[in-house]
Amino acid sequence: MSLLFVVVLVVAVTTTFTLFVRAKDVPPPEPVPPTRHLEERKATIYENLKDLQFEYRLGKLSDSDYQQTKLTLQRELAVVLAEIEKMSAAAPAPKPPKAQPKPKSAPGIDCPHCGAHFDHAMKFCGECGKAMT
Repeated sequence: MSLLFVVVLVVAVTTTFTLFVRAKDVPPPEPVPPTRHLEERKATIYENLKDLQFEYRLGKLSDSDYQQTKLTLQRELAVVLAEIEKMSAAAPAPKPPKAQPKPKSAPGIDCPHCGAHFDHAMKFCGECGKAMT
């Protein structure tokens, strides 16, 4: 009976928590790059080339079929790579993050090696362990 009560309580708490998740608590989705479909196509072509070579080595393909299929896949790959390059060149460069203003350091001393800040002078740095002189 008590085990059943615990299970029901866990289910109720989990359901309540799930239903009351606020939209602001959920992280925003990652932006989809414009070349995503091309990158997926490129990965597929590389996988197909690898499978083609494997099947050729097993003897499932004749030399002419292997060469023809390989050439077709390589041409398709060249087109996809050119499209990726064209879209990457046309896309605006990502903006560098804004530099945060450096807070004014409180009175004290900074380590000359690692930059750690301490309220009073010390013989050795508490962060990196090197001499503070």
